[in-house]
Amino acid sequence: MAFAQGSPAPAPHDVLQLSASGAVEVQQDLLVLTLSATKEASDAAAVQTQLKQALDAALAEARAAAQPQQMDVRTGAFGLYPRYGKDGKINGWQGRAELVLAGRDFARITATAGKIQSMAINQIAFDLSREARTKVESEAQAKAIEAFKARATELARGFGFAGYTLREVGVNSNEMAPGPRPRMLGMEAKAMSMASDAPVPVEAGKAQVVVTISGSVQLR
Repeated sequence: MAFAQGSPAPAPHDVLQLSASGAVEVQQDLLVLTLSATKEASDAAAVQTQLKQALDAALAEARAAAQPQQMDVRTGAFGLYPRYGKDGKINGWQGRAELVLAGRDFARITATAGKIQSMAINQIAFDLSREARTKVESEAQAKAIEAFKARATELARGFGFAGYTLREVGVNSNEMAPGPRPRMLGMEAKAMSMASDAPVPVEAGKAQVVVTISGSVQLR
């Protein structure tokens, strides 16, 4: 019995690669507010103790107002770094600790941040919650599919074919926020925080959820 050896598959003909996107604009519904404290001393242990005291005080205030999804509380970066003199030797230590308040209740978050005296507001950023992103992804995906089909039909006819069949397809989703998303706050925010427990004014922007359909079609 004879067996024919396999031959390489013929190269595909009349195959077109293309992509199309669908976008939906949605209001950002998640606030991420970062507070921080910096300390300096000649001894590393002293810096660590001061940072721990500042963080403990901030945590006590924040936990009292915490509510799942509305305002979640978590610690951020905590680190100590040597400070060097002109001779290249260590002449002191400095450290930084962070506390992050994140959630959908903007008023609760900013009011709580205003009450925390041991830390100053360092950064404010906005984002989309998972629920908000999931809600609009299907709408953006439907738009991308329709755009892909329309583009494939247009190109097939432009090349003199009656239509096409789908060969392979990939789906990619991402979020785009127009303009700079985070707001870095310096000494002005620190002075405001230390002078009053009034909430810091914030206003969320909008983001775009974009779904891209890419793949290949067989022209026929």
